[in-house]
Amino acid sequence: MTTSEWGRVAEDRTVYVRTADGERAVGQYPEGTPEEALAFFAKRYDELAGSVHLLEQRVQGALVSPDEATEAVKAMRAQVVEANAVGDLTALVGRLDALGPVISVQRQARKAERDLKVAAAKTDKERIVADAEKIAEGNDWRNGANRLRQLLDEWKALPRIDRASDDQLWRRFSTARTSYTRRRKLHFAEQNEKRDAARVVKQRLVKEAEGLAKSTDWGGTAASYRDLMRDWKAAGPAPRDVEDELWGRFRAAQDTFFGARDEAMAAQDSEFAANGEAKEKLLVEAEALVPVTDLEAAKRAIRDLSERWDAIGKVPREKIRPLEDRMKAVEQAIRSIEQEQWRRSDPEKSARADDMVAKLEEAIAKVEKDLDAARTSGNQKKVSELEENLASRRSFLEMAQRASADYSG
Repeated sequence: MTTSEWGRVAEDRTVYVRTADGERAVGQYPEGTPEEALAFFAKRYDELAGSVHLLEQRVQGALVSPDEATEAVKAMRAQVVEANAVGDLTALVGRLDALGPVISVQRQARKAERDLKVAAAKTDKERIVADAEKIAEGNDWRNGANRLRQLLDEWKALPRIDRASDDQLWRRFSTARTSYTRRRKLHFAEQNEKRDAARVVKQRLVKEAEGLAKSTDWGGTAASYRDLMRDWKAAGPAPRDVEDELWGRFRAAQDTFFGARDEAMAAQDSEFAANGEAKEKLLVEAEALVPVTDLEAAKRAIRDLSERWDAIGKVPREKIRPLEDRMKAVEQAIRSIEQEQWRRSDPEKSARADDMVAKLEEAIAKVEKDLDAARTSGNQKKVSELEENLASRRSFLEMAQRASADYSG
C-alpha cells in the first residue's frame, strides 16, 4: 500500500481519497506504480482546483449574475464532493461555500442598483407623462406631434417599473397622446374650412381692388383700399395654392392706383410751389414776433397772419409739415406768454400765496418766542430742536414770499 497526505493506493490498486467524512474510493489504476496512480488522481484534483479558482475569480469580479453564480457554485460543489480525485477536497468545498456571502452581497447590491434604476425610471416616466399632458393641453400643432414621438421613444428605452404604476402611467401617457392627436386633427380641419372661407372673401376683395385701380378719386379710393387691406388681413390665409396668386392680383391693383395717384400728386405739388414760397414769406413776419415784447400787438398780428396763411392754400407735400411746425411754434410762443401772464395775475393763487406767507410768519413768531424761553431756561436740547424748526420754517417762508411776489408782480 502506498499513501500520501490526501490519499492512498491499496494492494488491489484501488485509489482512495481522505475527506472530513473519511475515506472513499475514487477509482483503480491497474497499470503503473502506486505513485503514478496517486499522481494521476492528484492531477485530476489540480484541474478541479483550477476550475474552482476560475469560478472564484468570475464570482468575485461580478462577471456573472448572482443567480448564475449561485447555480455555478452549486454545480461545482456537487462536482467537488463527488470528484474522483486525490487532494484537499474539503478545502475546495470550503472555498466554494465562502462564495455564498460574496454572492449575497452582490445580490443585495444588484437589488439596490435595480431599485435605483426602477425609481429613476419611474421619475422619468412621470416626467414624460407630465410633458405629454402639458402638450395635450396646449396648441403647439407644429412641434407637439414631434415632441410626443420623442417622448414615446424615451418611454420605450426605459425599463418597466412595478406593473400597477407602469400601467397607470402608460394609460395617462396614451390618453394625452390620443387627446392631442384628436384636437390637432380637429384644428387642421377647422383651418381648412377657414382657408376655404378666406379664399371666397379674398376673391371678392381682389375683384373690388381691381375695379378701383383706374379711379381718380384719390382720397376716397385710398380710404377704400385701406378698408380692403383691413378686410384682407381679417380674412386670414387662404389655401396655399391660391393665396400667392390672389395677393399678387390684389397688390397689382393697389400699385396701379397708387402709382397713378403719386404721379398726379407730383404734378399738383409743382402747382403748389408758389404757395409754399408765399407761406415762407409769411413765416418771416410771424417769427419776427418772437420774443414777444407787446402781447396784445403780437396777438393781433398772429391773427392777421393766420388768416392770410389759410387764404394762400395748399403747399407741396414735403413742405406741409415743416411750414406748419414753424407757424405752430410762433403761435405756441405767444400762447405761452399769455398763459404765463394769466398765471401771474390769478387772484385765487395770489390769495393762497399771501395766506401761506401770513401763516408762516405767525408760526415763526411763535417758534422764536419758544426759543427765547428755552434759552432762558437753559434747555439746550429744546433750543437745538427749536433752532432747527425755525430754520426750516424760514426756508419755507422765503419760498412762499417769492411765490407771492410772482403773483403780485
